[in-house]
Amino acid sequence: MKILLLPAYFYPEQAASSYLGDNIRQAMCEAGCDLELYAPMPTRGISKEVREEYKKRKLEHWHDGKLDIHRFSMYGEGKNPILRALRYMLCWCAQFWKGLRTKDIDLIYLASTPPIQGVLGGLLKKIKKVPFVYNLQDIFPDSLAGTGLAKKGGLLWKIGRVIEDFTYRNADKIIVISEDFKRNIMAKGVPEEKIVVVYNWVDEEAVKHVPREENKLFDAYGLDRSKFYITYSGNIGLTQNMDLLLEVAKELEMSTDIQFVLIGEGAYKKRVQEIIAEQNIGNVTLLPFQPYEDISHVFSLGDAGLVISKPGVGENSVPSKTWSILSASRPVLANFDENELKTIVAGNQCGIFTKAGDKEAFKQAILDLYNDRARCEQLGRNGREFILKNLTRAVGTQKYVDVIKSFEK
Repeated sequence: MKILLLPAYFYPEQAASSYLGDNIRQAMCEAGCDLELYAPMPTRGISKEVREEYKKRKLEHWHDGKLDIHRFSMYGEGKNPILRALRYMLCWCAQFWKGLRTKDIDLIYLASTPPIQGVLGGLLKKIKKVPFVYNLQDIFPDSLAGTGLAKKGGLLWKIGRVIEDFTYRNADKIIVISEDFKRNIMAKGVPEEKIVVVYNWVDEEAVKHVPREENKLFDAYGLDRSKFYITYSGNIGLTQNMDLLLEVAKELEMSTDIQFVLIGEGAYKKRVQEIIAEQNIGNVTLLPFQPYEDISHVFSLGDAGLVISKPGVGENSVPSKTWSILSASRPVLANFDENELKTIVAGNQCGIFTKAGDKEAFKQAILDLYNDRARCEQLGRNGREFILKNLTRAVGTQKYVDVIKSFEK
């Protein structure tokens, strides 16, 4: 079975949940599928030297030759939103052309970043007359409305809804990451039999507890092992409510030895740095994205791991970083919209949930963990147990393989 993949980003690019795609592709190959992948030259989260190196790599063969990786030239991704949007469109055109020219395809598999990939899949499905499986990790344009970048009923919203409807109508199967996602798209007319719910997972062997005395990040960045740490790892963008987090950090700075460590990159990171400098906030440390091989050190660094967003942004999502926090035996400290995340955290006693934007409840949750270390550690142990029972890599990837194999002739 030959599968066409057209990702917007691919290794060695860095993203918080890139391991999911890696795991899925490997599982497909191990199940006997042949993958043809076309991606632009890497740009996100890499150095100029790495980008120059990959300009020489037009074709690679992975997983015993079951995955062929074709890279095409494309200018680097910057912070200018217009140039970024143009880059998406140029990549779309290049991948459409590559997809048209690829022979003997049995199935098209695409993910939802960026959302126009769904149109790409729908059009190629019509032309190639093969099934199209869509992995829905982000609901567009709902996510734009949540961030304030689009207004419901506005022009951008209407364009987004056209893209969304076209994608759902033409996908043969839609894999969604939560029951909330399923309810959302069913309300938009998607038949239930077309939808498969597969929660994002964590590689439980790759993400596990690292004792503080063995955690190399403390030495690498001069962190005091005696402090109590709240960590955030992922995109530092407009939706993550970093303003609220910094307000809480400032209020706790003088009365406790609680420290906050933010690990990642994003459009709002520069502003976070400016606020820290302007307000002289001394208990917040910013670190860059760390290599995937150090992921256990990343999620073991804190006494608790943070999942946070502005109100209205996370109504339908459970961020995949949640599972990494739990897999490292750390409690989840959530300040998030009330959805399945609340049910999971409360039902499995693996953290503390507070409503998105509720600063006082969020601050009190931090203090509760700080003042009761035994409870904090027990919540972490509960989280690891939940992962091992429900959200391992083997269970998650097999569900993807089952969807793909259901189209095998």
